[in-house]
Amino acid sequence: MDAFKLMKELRVNYDQEVHYLPKVAGLVFIESTVPGDSRISAKCRDAKVEDLWSLTSFFGYSTQTFVLAVNLLDRFLAMMRIQPKHLSCVSLSCLHMAAKVTEEECNLTPTDELIRIGQCRFTVSDLARMEKIVTEKLNFKSKAVTALTFLHLYHEIALSHCTERKETLSLEKLEAQLKACLCRIAFSKAKPSVLALALLRQEIEALQWEDMLEVAYYIQAHLKIANVELMLWSERVAQCLSDYASPECSKPNHRRLQWIVSRRTAQNLHSYRSVPELPTIPEGCWDESESEDSCEDMMSSGEESLSSSLGSDAEGSFFPPHLRRQKQRQYLFA
Repeated sequence: MDAFKLMKELRVNYDQEVHYLPKVAGLVFIESTVPGDSRISAKCRDAKVEDLWSLTSFFGYSTQTFVLAVNLLDRFLAMMRIQPKHLSCVSLSCLHMAAKVTEEECNLTPTDELIRIGQCRFTVSDLARMEKIVTEKLNFKSKAVTALTFLHLYHEIALSHCTERKETLSLEKLEAQLKACLCRIAFSKAKPSVLALALLRQEIEALQWEDMLEVAYYIQAHLKIANVELMLWSERVAQCLSDYASPECSKPNHRRLQWIVSRRTAQNLHSYRSVPELPTIPEGCWDESESEDSCEDMMSSGEESLSSSLGSDAEGSFFPPHLRRQKQRQYLFA
């Protein structure tokens, strides 16, 4: 796509982003929740977004699915006052809705499996009803303009103006940094276009790439983004990435992932300390009952933290080295 078409598409998305923003008053209301209150708190929301990140990585879903799911979740929470016990159903509904829009049909996780792996206690029909409610309240059809929309456009525009060192500006790295920011409800109050540009400038400044920085200034002028607004969110992005890259960062304590197995399989797991030898299958015969039993015994049992399924995009290596050095200096001189 040439530069002219990219800038035109950028402008169209910029004009439409206002229709996909969560209500700021609703987000502030969530942030004002105090401990012991029966309402959804910011901490509760952030932990649930972390779970969505884990699940998207576990099922191999794209960043687009995760970002859209968070957008739907925040818009719904900012509009409706729900009880904490219903948050799991709402968040998983948003993830399933986003996946149906962004993922190939053959890659979609069955609803019952999504509920089981997500360790939720509601039924498939409960999830279907919640999806209908979210769809109606948000008037959701098939898309939303998010920070990822602008991040992809900015990245493509930047590469179209700078032919050298294209591989240096990693889109995967920018996406990982965006996901880290979205795990904090404060960033849901930022305009997607501004948040994406703040992330782009943060990375360009870390690379000390002067000609690319000119492109960022050009994008800012084209969209008429106020310098004060951009600087505000740039500082918050820098602080977020610095905290996230630091080893002192306190990550949410995820629930353990438990596999459901049959009673007989569980007994076998307690009985055998080593893998038993498999019997030889006689040639020329096949017992269907034995086949079902063997399939049942093939299920494994174990525990794995949801956070351990976060891909390489959750690692500190995706965050600007100068931020980590800056954080270390702060601790040295504190």
